This record gives sequence, structure tokens and C-alpha cells, in this order.
Amino acid sequence: MTELILQALYSGLLQGGSYALIALGLALVFGTMKVINLAHGELVLLAAYIAYSVESGLGLGPMFAIPIALVIVSLTSVGVYLIVSRIKKDREINSLILTYGIGVILTNFILLVWKADIRSTSSSWLQEGFEIGPFFSMRSEVIFFGVSLVLMAALWRWLATSWYGRAVRAVSSNRDAAKLMGIDPGRTELVSFLVAGILAAFAGVALFSYGVIQPAYGGALTVKAFIITVLAGIGSIPGVLLAAVLLGVAEALTVTLASSALQELSGMVLFLLVLFIMPNGLFGAQRRRG
Repeated sequence: MTELILQALYSGLLQGGSYALIALGLALVFGTMKVINLAHGELVLLAAYIAYSVESGLGLGPMFAIPIALVIVSLTSVGVYLIVSRIKKDREINSLILTYGIGVILTNFILLVWKADIRSTSSSWLQEGFEIGPFFSMRSEVIFFGVSLVLMAALWRWLATSWYGRAVRAVSSNRDAAKLMGIDPGRTELVSFLVAGILAAFAGVALFSYGVIQPAYGGALTVKAFIITVLAGIGSIPGVLLAAVLLGVAEALTVTLASSALQELSGMVLFLLVLFIMPNGLFGAQRRRG
């Protein structure tokens, strides 16, 4: 039993890294614009299907699809921003409806192009078992866990040191004050969506490399990303990683000790429990009034 629990913790850790990669883009846009992009999961899924096309059509490994996925998904994400930016009244509410509609359109586009069949990588190298001491996983899980950590570190450094990164933080903190300091909120939000598209492209390729995909999976990805974003607290990259790992471990332990049918329920229970104890999330700062 102890070995099973330790293996579940290890699997949950790796799964949490993948969840964090999926959630980063949503967290960035939510923190900057206070907009919940309900089409984010479909952007991740689009990148996954691009990886499938590269593998099945060109005979190359999924990782060779990253450059193509970066271009297509980033441009699609920018397109989503250009549509959302036209909302001037009650943007938080109206953007939910709009991005949900965009997500439905993307889902049906994926259905039209790639059909409804379940897809997974045929790369034996990525699916090969990888052993670290007593723990087992697929090689792709370990690779993209490392990629997730690298991208999170790069995003954190970009936000902390670059001009646009500081502009994103300023707009997230106080949009009107940022405008008075000479920052263009519209351009900053465009950059946020562009970076979110880049992160979604990596997340989609990772998803195809270690799991299975189907057109209806986009909504579930968005829900997981939103849960992680809220658990983490607004604007916290370490919080995203910790929340994602907690979610991954909770699901892995539930599958190991109870039933796979309760996997999604365990995530929702964790979500409600953390919010009940820490309403601002794990790393969310208390907002000042006035």
C-alpha cells in the first residue's frame, strides 16, 4: 500500500506540472484583464491536434509540431483578444458569453477537420517507460514536467524584469493608474493574450504527447485551468504550480485509493475546501479598499 501511495504522489506531481502548463495562459489573461477566457481549453486542444497532424501526416514526432502550433495558436489567441476587446460595457460578464461562443466554434472546427475519433501519439519513444528509483512514468511526462518548470520560470522572469512584463503587472494591479503612467492597456492586454497563446501551444503538444485527445475535451481543460487559477490567487505563478500539483496529487490519490469515477469530484472538493479556508487563494493578496 505504501508503494502505491508513493507512486500516486509521484504521478500526481507529474500530472500537476502538466496542469500548471495548461493553466498558466488562463491565469495570465485573468490577472491582466479580469476576463475568464472560456476558449482557452480549445486553444490548448487546437495545438494538440496540430501535433497529431504533424505526426500522422509528416511522420515526425509531436515536438516537431511546436513551431507550427506556436504560430497558429498564438494568432488564434490574438484573434480572440481582438474580438473581446470590442466589448466596452460589463466586459467581465459579456466576455464569458463571447469566449464560450468562440470555444464552441473552435470545437466544431476541430470536429470538422479532425473528426470525433480519439487520438493519441504513436511515438514509442515518448510512451516508453521511464524509471526514477522506485517510481515509474512515461518519458513524455517527465520531459514536459521539466518543460513546464522552465516555462514558468521564464514567465516569472519576464513579468519581473521586462518592460512589458512590468506593464502587465501594472495593468493587473490598477488599469487607470497604469494608463496615467503612460502604459497602453490595450497593447498590454494584446501581449498577454499572445503570451497565453504561446503557453497554450506548448501545453497542447504536451497533452498529445502523454495522453489522449478528443474534440469535446476543451471544456474540461478550461475548467481545470480555472480551478487552478482561482486556487492559486490572482497573479501568482508559484501559486499556479502549487495549486496544480495539489490538484494532480488529489486526483491521483483518489484514483489509487478510491475510484477513477471520483477523480473529477476530488478536484472540486479541493477547490471548495481551499476557497472556504483561504478565499483569496493560496498566494492571493488581500485587496485593499479605497
